[in-house]
Order: sequence, then C-alpha cells, then structure tokens
Amino acid sequence: MVDVGDKPVTDRQAVAVSRIYLGAKVYDRLLGGQLEKGDAWAAARLAAIMAVKNTPQLIPLCHPLPVTQVAVNFIPDPKEFSLNIEVLVKTRAQTGVEMEALTGAAVAALTIYDMCKALDRGMVIRDIFLKQKSGGKSGDYHLEAPGLG
Repeated sequence: MVDVGDKPVTDRQAVAVSRIYLGAKVYDRLLGGQLEKGDAWAAARLAAIMAVKNTPQLIPLCHPLPVTQVAVNFIPDPKEFSLNIEVLVKTRAQTGVEMEALTGAAVAALTIYDMCKALDRGMVIRDIFLKQKSGGKSGDYHLEAPGLG
C-alpha cells in the first residue's frame, strides 16, 4: 500500500461512467417501471453507494476513505436502448476517489443486469471509465473522447 501520510488533505471528487446495453424489450420495461423484481433504480442506486463505501474490501491495497457524498445519475439512451450510469464521489482526504467511483458505476450496472435478467440475459455491460476527477497533486482530469459519455 502506498504511504499517503505526508500528502495534504484536500477536497477531491471523481465521476465514473458505466453503460449497459439493454435491448428494446428490457429498455421499455425498465423505463416503464415494469420489472417483476421491483424498483431497479432504487436497487442500483443503493448498490452503487454500498460499492463505493466498500471499495477497500474489494480492491486490494485501496485506502479506506471518508466518503462525503455519492450521487448516482441514470441517463437513458433511446437510440441504443442503453443506460449510462454516472457515479459522483466526493471526499476530503489524502488520496483520490477514482476507484470508488469506478466501483460504484460497475456495481450499479451489474445490479441493473440482475434486476432485468429474467427478461433477457443478452444485456452487455461495457464502457466503464473515469470521466472526471479533481483535487490532489495531479490536478484535474476530464476524458474528452467522442462517444464516451
């Protein structure tokens, strides 16, 4: 584990994105709130928050951090019958929250898959990436890639 003890405590935040391709049938049922398993939005939001808070137990050598905020945003894409999931994580600490945001975005997509798999197991999760981060020695970062959120 990297020693961050001498690093200054600063405000830090990260936004990560994941995308799940649902297909027309699943997309319509999900957006219409017509899933047998229940409220996929609430389940995925809670799963993302839990994943963020438990990242050090999932990713080896990841520092436990005092997370001050987690926000989960679902952005439907009707052209591709897909769902973008954005997870914002904030902290005031000696190291950043990129891994927490990435873990939250991935687990939210996995939860959507789980909630919808009775309709179609052909859903595809991909495009998990760090969209933005700020704070710390390395400064700000923003992904400017076309087609990636």
